Amino acid sequence: MATKRRFWTTAAAVVGLVLTVIAPARADNPIVQHIYTADPAPLVHNGRVYLYTGHDEDGSTWFTMKEWRVWSSADMVNWTDHGSPMNLATFSWAKQDAWAGQAIERNGKFYWYVPVVTKATGRPAIGVGVSDSPTGPFRDALGRPLVENGEIDPTVMIDDDGQAYLYWGNPNLSYVRLNADMISYSGGVNRIPLTTAGFGTRTGDPNRPTLYEEGPWVYKRNGLYYNVFAAKCCSEFIAYSTAPSPTGPWTYRGTVMPTQGSSFTNHPGIVDFKGSSYFFYHNGALPGGGGFTRSVAVEKFSYNSDGTIPTMTMTTTGPPAADTLNPFVRQEAETIAWGSGIETEPSSEGGMNVGYVDNGDYVKLKNVAFGNGARTFTARVASTVAGSSVEVRSGGPTGALAGTCSVPNTGGWQNWTTVSCQVSGLTGTRDLYLRFAGGSGYLLNVNWWQFGA
Repeated sequence: MATKRRFWTTAAAVVGLVLTVIAPARADNPIVQHIYTADPAPLVHNGRVYLYTGHDEDGSTWFTMKEWRVWSSADMVNWTDHGSPMNLATFSWAKQDAWAGQAIERNGKFYWYVPVVTKATGRPAIGVGVSDSPTGPFRDALGRPLVENGEIDPTVMIDDDGQAYLYWGNPNLSYVRLNADMISYSGGVNRIPLTTAGFGTRTGDPNRPTLYEEGPWVYKRNGLYYNVFAAKCCSEFIAYSTAPSPTGPWTYRGTVMPTQGSSFTNHPGIVDFKGSSYFFYHNGALPGGGGFTRSVAVEKFSYNSDGTIPTMTMTTTGPPAADTLNPFVRQEAETIAWGSGIETEPSSEGGMNVGYVDNGDYVKLKNVAFGNGARTFTARVASTVAGSSVEVRSGGPTGALAGTCSVPNTGGWQNWTTVSCQVSGLTGTRDLYLRFAGGSGYLLNVNWWQFGA
């Protein structure tokens, strides 16, 4: 079993942070708590937000990243862990650095543009993964880089006329016009002029006269093109520019998120979902977090009447729920609003499962719509010990106990069985807590759960 990273046993220097971040009544940012995530790239598809991120390795002292991860949500508060459908080994020509990318859908396929360092030249290049599903698995679409100029951080946009654009760059900002196949381009590599009128004025660095640093996020809204980017270094803040066309001319508009948090980098992503706008970013807010161990967070916002983006600050609360969670259909155990102590892993039954849990660990689900009430709770579980249980609670991880499901020794961590128990007191829409109880050591795994009305 993997070494478990426990948030409760971090150094005293972060005790104050732990107390503010994991207070269950208010803390739902960062949106993933069991691994470090970075460089968020949201994609709305078929009523869900799919979030593509990088993965900072535990204890990193550099941008040590070997895989990409996918998450999804239908309500912006409960996020499903889809694991890692693409990693450095996906690209046989890549050597290192699974850094910031973005995925987009076209004609039923999903294209994920990512920067990696090539074996042949030792320079960053842009690769393309392709899949028939937003959650993968992804394969190398080309068997070679799409484009290579030694720079990073691709963002992709399909304009209303069907023309797709791929932008990327640090220290420069380049773009290509992608062909309809999304894996080739026409017209060569184009360089966007980094003028102070277009991207703001930086002082103190004659080699970088503008604020543009890296991490562009380009999209179109109401006929206006937006380029939201990581500005200045270091520490970075998030700024943006707008233009009347996808190729400019760009006009600097100001700050989206000032320098804050404990990561010296930041990375933007913006989408509209279920009638609201959301801004994704990363910080170092989890215990052990920092500039090389980052975590993705999200805020809800509204554009100003003139289309400008308001300035936002990081919160630990995150956005309100955009929808309710239905407990009367099967829900994956790795769908989580807040997890304390848990980890996830690939399940022998497909997807992921929650595991590596100790006594007192829990998962929280937000805005669960119990309606007139639930009477039974069923879970798919596995264990190698006897005497453990899943406690169904509301109001907090030690809140009102609605029921307890005993978990037997199934003979293996992937030997699954289904257990059920009676529950009471769960009516209306409320937050749900599944708390794991038992002796010492790892107790059980959970693959999915469901309530009966």
